[in-house]
Amino acid sequence: MKLRVTHETRYDYTPAIKTAQHMAYLQPLSARGQRLLDHTLQIDPLPAQLSQTQDVFGNTRCFFSLQTPHEALTVVAHSLVETVNSSPPTSSISWEQTRELFRYRADMRFDAATEFVFASPFVPRHSEFSAYARPSFAPGTGVLAAAQNLMQRIHSDFTYESESTQINTPAREVLAQRKGVCQDFAHIMIACLRAMGIAARYVSGYLLTLPPPGSVKLQGSDASHAWVSVYVPDLPAGARWCDLDPTNNRSGWHSPGEDYVTLALGRDFSDVSPIRGVIHGGADHTLWVGVTVETVSDG
Repeated sequence: MKLRVTHETRYDYTPAIKTAQHMAYLQPLSARGQRLLDHTLQIDPLPAQLSQTQDVFGNTRCFFSLQTPHEALTVVAHSLVETVNSSPPTSSISWEQTRELFRYRADMRFDAATEFVFASPFVPRHSEFSAYARPSFAPGTGVLAAAQNLMQRIHSDFTYESESTQINTPAREVLAQRKGVCQDFAHIMIACLRAMGIAARYVSGYLLTLPPPGSVKLQGSDASHAWVSVYVPDLPAGARWCDLDPTNNRSGWHSPGEDYVTLALGRDFSDVSPIRGVIHGGADHTLWVGVTVETVSDG
């Protein structure tokens, strides 16, 4: 499936901003079951400096600076991506065996997935997460089966409610109130998996705005979306991350489905927020974000 993504962000400042520096994560990955065919980034006003680098997780990030006063900033990312459908793979390794792989032992072989077992800014360690996770992790349960069960429980137990949380709402608070948005559900699921000693990472991306005929419209479309990737060590090397979306109760190997576009990967939202920066001047600002994902025919 070919998908065209338009992600527009606009800031309006009062009074004008004097100077600003921003970092954007708006270029989809060309990996994990998808291929980036085209990408352009339009910035108004034109930046004085613009550069692209790759971060430690393999994401493409764009740095730009604005050195003249401006009352508004508009950033529009246009991307064309080809995706494939993938079914959840078959795995037999238990969650206990997976957990043991990450226990420290002298002279042990280092696994890069280990960094996704530890706490991160938006995903703290707390007994409340392990208590919620434990019913999904019966002795001997496969790690993938346990993660899928956890995903299904979050989908059933929590209510998707826009504006019920803020970007910085603690995951423990969302766990207690049992409502939030896709970012919250991803953070809770990651916190639960890590609490059980399983490596899990945060995935930012998009969903198809208009689903195929006969399909139910998915929550999280028309906006950035977020889901979870869990490490399954008995899968082939280079393909050991499986994606699970607790918001929509969907899972797959490279992504939860061909109607998903993977944008970036990290420990949590703080690693891959679409745009962040530092500004000089201005007292107030308003933010508007619009995302459109649509299919593209080859004809």
